[in-house]
Amino acid sequence: MARFQYRALKRDGAALSGQIEAADGGAAIEALRRTGATPVEVRQIADAAGRTRPPGGSGRAAGAASIAELAVLVEAGLQLDRALALAIENVEDRRIAVHLSDILRDVREGAPLSRAMAQKPALFSATAIAMTEAGEANGRLGEALSRLAETLEREADLRRLVVSSMIYPVALLVVALGVVLLMLLFVVPQFESMFAGAEAKLPPATVVVMGASRFVRGYGLMLLLAIGLGLGGLAAAMRQPSVRLARDRLLLALPLLGELLRRIETARFARTLGALLEGEVGLTSALALAERTIANQVMAGAIGRVAQGVKQGGGLTAPLAASGVLPRLAIGFLRTGEETSQLGMMLTRLANVLDRDVRTRLQRLIGVLTPAITVFLGATVAAIIAAIMSAILGFNDLAVAS
Repeated sequence: MARFQYRALKRDGAALSGQIEAADGGAAIEALRRTGATPVEVRQIADAAGRTRPPGGSGRAAGAASIAELAVLVEAGLQLDRALALAIENVEDRRIAVHLSDILRDVREGAPLSRAMAQKPALFSATAIAMTEAGEANGRLGEALSRLAETLEREADLRRLVVSSMIYPVALLVVALGVVLLMLLFVVPQFESMFAGAEAKLPPATVVVMGASRFVRGYGLMLLLAIGLGLGGLAAAMRQPSVRLARDRLLLALPLLGELLRRIETARFARTLGALLEGEVGLTSALALAERTIANQVMAGAIGRVAQGVKQGGGLTAPLAASGVLPRLAIGFLRTGEETSQLGMMLTRLANVLDRDVRTRLQRLIGVLTPAITVFLGATVAAIIAAIMSAILGFNDLAVAS
């Protein structure tokens, strides 16, 4: 249940305000209507972090869909508030509609769309806010929203590709761990009575397997608890900027995965910066806005320092090349764009090239992970079976010899 602040009118025209608990905004409105009041405004109360939250992971997807529809309406010549109102009417999830209604209210009160969107970080990413702000700055909001809708759709396609590609390796890893645990918990203990009193004669591999089985059975729950506490502590530590910086530096240094993350971040940065420059935003302002779309703090910090240099009259390509945070391919596109005064166009082309490259590298990564997990599963199961069989065969040989 969520809490909502409301303003309504009684049947006699008197004003009414207060708070009400309901599952969502639509339920709150219906509850007010059942009392005979006419709702004027229903707004979810912000949480402890200072913002209201849309349900689950549907927020960003709903925000992207709203931007796509809003772009079409604004490009068609509708006023922004009217376009927002129409977009809200087409939202099926009323909990999302409540958040969009907050944005509509702020816009009608005179706030820029980008500032109203910034109050809903669960709905709109830094990329969306930055590109909307650029469209407002140059008076071409409809065009900016169209570019933004295309950018968000490409990002959504990439996320869907990552999720769908990781389903099989993750499922295979879960099956592998399940099979190993099944053997240690139920199969290996069946042979303990057979080997009772003869531990000294068992092969070392058998001793290791039986010891692992006893450990899992005796301390498995404690191990799970320790892992849970460790993950909780890690999540708390990640709130510290220094820890996040160290994590991001480590991720970039990982083989295969590090270069994949670097190219994903570069593609997002290049697409945003290219759209801003093509929208006639100045390079200094565009860099400051595009920097906010980079999630990796190491890369964001390096680009932020370059942006400061550009603000003081320095170049772009040479400092970025010296920082070493961007792929070499990106440096070539940037240099060409600067030399031909077509930086915006070259950045957009760079983003398209990197998108294709990311797909190729992701498929290559999945191609490595899948057989690796399969080999791990087969080798582990074979090692357990071999350890048990070697002990059994050893006892048979002793029996025959005697």
